[in-house]
Amino acid sequence: MPPIIKVIIPAFNEAESIGRVISEIPKAVSEVIVVNNNSTDATEENARMAGATVLREEKKGYGYACLKGMDYVASQKDQPFIIVFLDGDYSDYPSELTKITEPIIEENLDFVVGTRVKKWRENGSMTFPQIFGNWLATTLMRLFFNARFTDLGPFRAIKYEKLLKLNMEDKTYGWTVEMQLKALKHNLSYTEVPVHYKNRIGVSKVSGTVKGAIFAGIKILGWIFKYSFK
Repeated sequence: MPPIIKVIIPAFNEAESIGRVISEIPKAVSEVIVVNNNSTDATEENARMAGATVLREEKKGYGYACLKGMDYVASQKDQPFIIVFLDGDYSDYPSELTKITEPIIEENLDFVVGTRVKKWRENGSMTFPQIFGNWLATTLMRLFFNARFTDLGPFRAIKYEKLLKLNMEDKTYGWTVEMQLKALKHNLSYTEVPVHYKNRIGVSKVSGTVKGAIFAGIKILGWIFKYSFK
């Protein structure tokens, strides 16, 4: 029997892109869960029309939305083998999901991050704050924890049982780095898989604003220094 794979997509005002994201997710996925994070557009309706399970999380924050999706999965009888996290802005290629889950299924690894390598990135798809922030965060993780991460890419897959052990708690911008730091702390086996990356549909809620970039940077560095002194 093929492994149960579920996808969690946090979404805030992604009405134009969410349907395209869902339609390109491989059929091997058992359920696509879109968490409407207090959108003011047709994100929820479009996601439901595309075939996704739609949840609502009115507290704004990437982590809040991801945790809502996890709570829903935990309430189900049939637990998944793999959880995939994917953004709803169509910047990733959903069809590459199988590349990200393959090391878990074929090599029994615990955790895989899709890395947005420069040669496969569309011009302008990552802003300077994103590029610098990724470099700084992964450099610090390498120095402090001997990590091999090169990106904080949001397109990622993890064994569900391992995800539960991480006891994720960040409610906003620090979700991705928290997961990677806790994966190191819990000695999860991990790898990175290069993925393509394109300009998102719409405006980024993080890198597209000065406030978002600053708060994301503070959160990311905060998690790294918190763990470096433990």
